[in-house]
Amino acid sequence: MDPDRRSQWLRGVLDLCVLGLLADGESYGYELAQALTRAGLGPIQGGTLYPVLLRLERTGLVATDWRAGEAGPARKYYRLTPAGEQTLRAAASDWRGFAGQVGTVLETAVK
Repeated sequence: MDPDRRSQWLRGVLDLCVLGLLADGESYGYELAQALTRAGLGPIQGGTLYPVLLRLERTGLVATDWRAGEAGPARKYYRLTPAGEQTLRAAASDWRGFAGQVGTVLETAVK
């Protein structure tokens, strides 16, 4: 896949992907980056991920708290708020519809 195209697509859906990961439970930044990589979307650099997390926090879609690390510095944990859960449900539905429409256009274009 063209890395530039992948990067453009990811910019549009990274917020949604992060919310989706947090639906499985709270997490911290590095762990989220690793999960995105395992899902085939990464590697996601901290300079890309942390502004997304800050934006989600500022808009009230995620809540945070700091916890002491077991073998290192404290970590900031992120979890979905009720508003984040609602936004995730709506955005996931919107995404499925949009992706289906794009798929339809591409199917007819490459026959």
